[in-house]
Amino acid sequence: MAGQNFLFVPGPTNVPARIQRAMMVPMEDHRSPRFPELTLEVMQGLKKIFKTEKGTPILFPSSGTGCWEAALTNCLNVGDKVLASRFGQFSHLWVDMCQRLGFEVELIDVEWGEGAPPDRYLAALQADKDHKIKAVLVCQNETATGVTSDVPAIRKVMDTAKHPALLFVDAVSGLASIDFRMDEWKVDVCVS
Repeated sequence: MAGQNFLFVPGPTNVPARIQRAMMVPMEDHRSPRFPELTLEVMQGLKKIFKTEKGTPILFPSSGTGCWEAALTNCLNVGDKVLASRFGQFSHLWVDMCQRLGFEVELIDVEWGEGAPPDRYLAALQADKDHKIKAVLVCQNETATGVTSDVPAIRKVMDTAKHPALLFVDAVSGLASIDFRMDEWKVDVCVS
């Protein structure tokens, strides 16, 4: 189509013209009497996508990277230790952000093309006798390589190690297309 710019990236995606036309409505004022009803409907729908009854969805006007920063800085303190694996571009960026924000990162480097290794997470968590690791970070789907990590296996090793760390999951490129169960897998924070 002439004048049409097609995207050939994992996200954002092309929006069909009929959907674009359907969105041509006036913006809803966030102070209007209808806004709370609209927001409640959106929040209930999000709970279904995240498969949670207990979790509270938060709409955050940002890229996934901005959401990571908000999640990390609101749940952890500067100097806290996190356990993370690096096996692709976005898991690499998450580790880099943690370092820039002043967190101590215990790093599990993995070949690109492989996912987060549960056995190496287990070894790191069992070695952390003083529970200095405050959060375990997992990129569910690494966009750059297309590799999916086994989040329930990571939760299982956390439980096996009886480790109290929070489980953070980056589901930016996987939520709603790859199985995700926030409550069942006991995910504390999910960014998508």
